Amino acid sequence: MKVIIIGGVAGGASAAARLRRLDEQAEIVLLERGPHISFANCGLPYYVGGVITDRAALTLQTPESFRRRFGIDVRVNSEAVAIDTAAKTVTVQGPDGSYTEAYDSLILSPGAAPVVPPLPGLDDPRVFTLRTIPDAVRIREYIDANRPKRAVVVGGGYIGVEMAENLVHAGVKTAIVELSDHLIAPLDYDMACEVHQYARSQGLDLILKNGVQAVEPTPDGSLRVRLNNGALDADLVILSVGVRPDTALAKAAGLELTAKGCIVVDSHMRTSAPGVYAVGDAVQVTDLVTGQPGFVPLAGPANKQGRIAADNICGIASEYKGTQGSSVLKVFGMTVAMTGVNERAAKAAGLDHDKMYTFNNSHAAYYPGASGISMKVLYEKATGRILGAQLVGFEGVDKRCDVLAAAIRAGMTAADLTELELCYAPPYGSAKDPVNYAGYAIENARTGLVRTFHWHDVAALPRDGSVTLLDVRTPAEYAAGHIDGFANLPLDELRQHIGRLDPAKPVFLHCHSGLRSYLACRILAGHGFACYNLTGGYRFYSLVTGETKAAEAPCYPAG
Repeated sequence: MKVIIIGGVAGGASAAARLRRLDEQAEIVLLERGPHISFANCGLPYYVGGVITDRAALTLQTPESFRRRFGIDVRVNSEAVAIDTAAKTVTVQGPDGSYTEAYDSLILSPGAAPVVPPLPGLDDPRVFTLRTIPDAVRIREYIDANRPKRAVVVGGGYIGVEMAENLVHAGVKTAIVELSDHLIAPLDYDMACEVHQYARSQGLDLILKNGVQAVEPTPDGSLRVRLNNGALDADLVILSVGVRPDTALAKAAGLELTAKGCIVVDSHMRTSAPGVYAVGDAVQVTDLVTGQPGFVPLAGPANKQGRIAADNICGIASEYKGTQGSSVLKVFGMTVAMTGVNERAAKAAGLDHDKMYTFNNSHAAYYPGASGISMKVLYEKATGRILGAQLVGFEGVDKRCDVLAAAIRAGMTAADLTELELCYAPPYGSAKDPVNYAGYAIENARTGLVRTFHWHDVAALPRDGSVTLLDVRTPAEYAAGHIDGFANLPLDELRQHIGRLDPAKPVFLHCHSGLRSYLACRILAGHGFACYNLTGGYRFYSLVTGETKAAEAPCYPAG
């Protein structure tokens, strides 16, 4: 059996290694048009910023090490330029010329390419994209040689935010320009607000709801980035506006593609052509939660798909069952993690869902160093099935998101979350973990033990006396800031003043995070009141509503 793999990195390299482990006799040819077959894409921003100092550390396998360990015919700087699916041949342009190679099975792992919008000035040598090791080396060499003082990152996705952080780490004053109203597209706006606040506190400028029109050289030798609203001056520009599937070769070969250029595959990673498989960032995937098709270019799914393609070539009926988009991001000292669908995707898919915001300590409060974790968990109203989660914090965020990712994969409900027995010791967690708390809060809402309202419902609440609005925090907290129209009645004084309240009026309550106001709801419910608790509390409400004003602020002028 002869298998040709076009493209290395995550999908292609994992497919090659799995093929060899399954079949010692197979002839395996790995074609890579660049000089590296397996490298850490996700580590590239940290090399630019000087956190990773050794360029060699980014190379997970060299062509030589791959040949020695797996006995694979690795051909770097060799680009597949044509595929004949009828003849089962690949035309290759190598260092010594063009030739044709036959195959029994073919795996395509071409990956994705950076999107470069058709705007004036992007061909300037001080405008960079970041996708490969050579890209990272060019940026690092430019920084070392020119010592830039100002940078503009165009696009606030994963790579854009990581690049911005690392440019700041390298001593470069950096601004992110993002067309949307928030960074990190998989996050919902409300959960991104905490990221915005923290990123700005670390010296990062955020220009949201704005776009780039052109990049122009200035008389002083720098660059002027013209925006829809305003302008910025910079010494270098990083383009990070997204990626597109690199599927020109597949299209020319007649493979079925989506309207957006993704290769269509079945659950066995088979394309529309017999004997041809495709994996990684170039393929269309099925969303695990909604069942709808999508494009999710992440390393984890690519590795799994490479293994599955190899299994099927070797007669093992493996299936890829969908992508849920689990990801985690470091933003200076903050950790941002997400899995499953966000609120926008849930609405678009027509899922009958609700959400719960919680804020709990990363570990036991009495053990030094505890910090809060903001969580937004989406669930199906009828069943309590967990649909998605977004988490922001400084400690223990990744492990809680991993638990929720496993819960989504297993089809678990909020009730199941309450029963999870998670590791506990004071330095690591609490006897009731934040994941348990999310389950409790959702189940309380689903069973009617407490009714909830959200930050975006506050403005529409009547202030005409037809409802009762209560803030059950302490007087000191209330004096430091409160929501207009909410009267202060501290939780610990509620019972003695309950006679002042009209039981015929619905009561809307909040505290700092939602816990004390939940307790107040239970007290009032025991006295016949209809109560509603603000999820996330004043902390989350003020964070999001304050950020709304900041997002609408105009761009600062150039100079």
